Amino acid sequence: MEQHLDAIRQQGLGVAAISYDSVGVLKSFADRQHITYPLLSDPDSKVIRAYDILNETTKPGTLIYGIPYPGVYVVDAQGRVSAKYFEEDYQDRVSTADILARQFGAPVEAARGAAETKHLQITTAASNDIARPGLRIALSLDVELKPGMHVYAPGVQGYIPIDWRLQEGGAAAKRHSFDYPPSEMLRLEAIGETVAVYRGHIRIRREITFGQEAVLKPLSPAGEVIVKGSFRYQACDDRKCYVPQEVPLEWRFKYEGLDRHRAPSEFQHKPN
Repeated sequence: MEQHLDAIRQQGLGVAAISYDSVGVLKSFADRQHITYPLLSDPDSKVIRAYDILNETTKPGTLIYGIPYPGVYVVDAQGRVSAKYFEEDYQDRVSTADILARQFGAPVEAARGAAETKHLQITTAASNDIARPGLRIALSLDVELKPGMHVYAPGVQGYIPIDWRLQEGGAAAKRHSFDYPPSEMLRLEAIGETVAVYRGHIRIRREITFGQEAVLKPLSPAGEVIVKGSFRYQACDDRKCYVPQEVPLEWRFKYEGLDRHRAPSEFQHKPN
């Protein structure tokens, strides 16, 4: 979050984080990570319980009991919650860049790549250039169809629609559901049909959550994590349809492990 402070402030917002850790633990963490925004200590999880976000998947008596579900509240100038982004798994986090893109329309332009066929150009990008265990990020496809071309929208009958797939397994442990953008209806006079198509520019976004450290670390011997996928389509113009194509895609990220450094023992959380 620290690296996105300027972008957050440009939206007229500030940042504060709350944790069940002691002041000593939070200061140690802030010093190591060079965090400048306030970290608030809630050692008895009173505030966490008051907000009804105590993580009930953790067992009483364990070191992690008392943690909240990981998440972010976006609060407006009147003190009203305008949005919230929470995860069920205590090891997962929604990335700040993903929230900025979803909530405020910030550009998704990290980890960029490109591919081209005779029918279209594809630009790939992501909200983040870092792959961290449990981090939820946005992936983006910008498809620019060449003049006179159209491709078919999902749900059409009798034609091959566009299909963005991500490789099973691997770095993207969770592939979240997503929607394709609205299409337009095109009258095909040559065959007397009206079908749902895309022309011109198409922007598609979806989210993934990276796997945990045991999954990511073996995939990154050179400090790089690669997410692979494909974009399938059939292009047509006003005269004919072309052979269906499947374009390989990939997003490359720098691997960043978790902070395993422990604060001095006198500051560490004691089991409840």
